[in-house]
Amino acid sequence: MTTPSVAVLGAGMVGVATALELQRRGMAVTLLDRRAPGLETSYGNAGVIARSSLMPFNHPRLWGTLPGLLGNRGTGFRYSPAFVASNLRWALGFVGNARRSVFRETTAALDSLIRLSTDEHRRLLAEVNALDRLRDNGWLFLYRHAASFEAPGARLGRETMAQYGIATQVLQAGELQALEPVLNPLFAKALWIKDSYSVNSPGAVVRAYADAFAARGGRVQTTELRTVQQTGDGLWTVIDSSGTGQAYDRVVVALGPWSRQFLAGLGVEIPMGFERGYHLHYAEGAGARSLQRPIYDTAGGYVLSPMEHGMRLSTGVELNDCDAPMKPVQLELAEAAARQALPLGPRLDQPLWMGRRPTLPDSRPVIGEMPGRPGLWLAFGHQHIGFSTGPGTAALLGALMQGDTRLPLDPHPFRASRFL
Repeated sequence: MTTPSVAVLGAGMVGVATALELQRRGMAVTLLDRRAPGLETSYGNAGVIARSSLMPFNHPRLWGTLPGLLGNRGTGFRYSPAFVASNLRWALGFVGNARRSVFRETTAALDSLIRLSTDEHRRLLAEVNALDRLRDNGWLFLYRHAASFEAPGARLGRETMAQYGIATQVLQAGELQALEPVLNPLFAKALWIKDSYSVNSPGAVVRAYADAFAARGGRVQTTELRTVQQTGDGLWTVIDSSGTGQAYDRVVVALGPWSRQFLAGLGVEIPMGFERGYHLHYAEGAGARSLQRPIYDTAGGYVLSPMEHGMRLSTGVELNDCDAPMKPVQLELAEAAARQALPLGPRLDQPLWMGRRPTLPDSRPVIGEMPGRPGLWLAFGHQHIGFSTGPGTAALLGALMQGDTRLPLDPHPFRASRFL
């Protein structure tokens, strides 16, 4: 039997994990991207692998917060009115999916995907001798005021985590101080989400997976991708910017936020929003103890994660065009808030880094074959949790591609026909 050839387009966490999984299943895989593996959005995230990420931004309590969000002055959320106006299908769909029925389906789907991905991450990290990068001490949601802890959205989050059996612990101010002495006495309460892992360098983890793929015979090509074309014999030709083409039995589009533009070249319209975010690294404050786990300051609108190269400050959401110029206002506000929370040292890196988080109207990724185009497979739209859900996406996609009768999770919530 001929070994199937597969091109995986996109070398972020989703693409690299997919390449590894298809290789494990005996396929001849080529991984293609314009940059080396792990240098785009998968590089700059907070490094959290958290079951709490099953809670989508468009949950049923979103309606009550919309007036404040539309003011466009918050630290955790900013938007471009021009982007929203030109992407109304996505915007209206995103808000419209903040219904309890959709929320129930999304949380169940994301929980199963995150749980599968966590197991796969642990397996892969052990295989590539990188388990030393993994922390298993959870992460913290911090609340500056008790009223914020009791707000409807925060309550819904705790109720949802309890429903899915996610281990959490409510901490009073003194208990938080004992757990993380580096924090200033600024926070009235905290939620310690124990069913969570984190890594000290997401980009290094992606590179380690990509190196393992290459060491096992996989091909990694750095090239500017232009389009794909299906030939009469059912093969797919991947064409780069030079016009050079290479034929494969199957193609996987895992280009993250650039999947929308790439598929538009095939006449396929994807309702995708771009939740852009920024990060910088900082030295630890003089004489301060290290932060032991990632923290999310719910009022400050940032996540602070201990990384191997310093403390990484990651911002919230900026809705804007994928490649619009950077707007550092969120980073400046987040940095000021973080300096209130703990002794943060000077900035360690320039220039400012930005990532794009591709979000579909129901906050679930597309995982599966393109309707009406056999051999063209899709794996994108993972919003904030591509690092958390990449390996599970790969496991599901591999099982679907090989026609397994037993699948690792229900593929229905991730079907491409939701939007295509």
